[in-house]
Amino acid sequence: MHILLHKYNYKLSFFVVLSIFFVAGNLTAQSRSKTYEDYIVKYGDLAITHMERYKIPASITLAQGILESGAGMSSLARQSNNHFGIKCHQNWTGPKVYAADDNPNDCFRKYARVEDSYQDHSEFLVNGTRYRALFELSITDYKGWARGLQKMGYATDKAYANKLIKLIEDYELYRFDDRKYRKGVTSSDRNKQKDKEVTQVTWTHQPYITHNLVYVIAVQGDSFASIAKEFGFDEKELLAYNEAPEDFPLNEGDIVYFQKKKARADKPYNYHIVQVGESMRSISQKYGINLRNLYRLNKKSYKYVPEEGDLLKLR
Repeated sequence: MHILLHKYNYKLSFFVVLSIFFVAGNLTAQSRSKTYEDYIVKYGDLAITHMERYKIPASITLAQGILESGAGMSSLARQSNNHFGIKCHQNWTGPKVYAADDNPNDCFRKYARVEDSYQDHSEFLVNGTRYRALFELSITDYKGWARGLQKMGYATDKAYANKLIKLIEDYELYRFDDRKYRKGVTSSDRNKQKDKEVTQVTWTHQPYITHNLVYVIAVQGDSFASIAKEFGFDEKELLAYNEAPEDFPLNEGDIVYFQKKKARADKPYNYHIVQVGESMRSISQKYGINLRNLYRLNKKSYKYVPEEGDLLKLR
């Protein structure tokens, strides 16, 4: 294993690694909305409270709140405190308001306070039989929750899941689902805990080569820190290769590259048809393409969210 790694261990110089990491971080930072960030600060604790009570990922609650209410700036949110776009339905006996949506005069629920909207959103998901399967997912599986919400009919938008995932990854909302983060543990303490976890568990990963890039496949419980320690990398180096911010979570099956990704995909991968729950980042990982280049190849701004069925150029 180590012979294979030495053969393909194209480590970058310190300054090149820093420059890649800086570009990857800025790609997200430059596109962030202060309105969204203010919303996250304002309602983050409330989303965590509901997560602990109802087992709905706080990242999903916040992303839905931002998306459905325009971060609290939509007329429905400002006039009716409805932050999740929940319509009246037959069992609603509370106040109502009418607005154009799927139809010119749809009925929406009206609340006295924003907190009531959050409460109703949690109860709507918990008590709705169509969403029952979501509660079998891990609390940190925001991708599974996003895909499930779309497939189970929360919204008719074909890009709904992908929009939620993009918001969660762009604004690092997945941190709200992390137990250590919720308890206010410092970054230093988190790193110490990671080291402790790594010493207790020995992972065995088989390196593979695809698109002429060396990679491993993450298993349950992996982190960039644990994989970096196993193979003798610096954690920041792996984050840079994979264009991921600090504390970015790994899910089982995720690809972790040991080298800088390419400008375009290898032949015969010329195009990709977007599936539910895919983001530009996940597509760039799938084909080993630099994320910025994937946007450029398709002449898209960073605000673009791929919709199910979209055709993307890979080279």
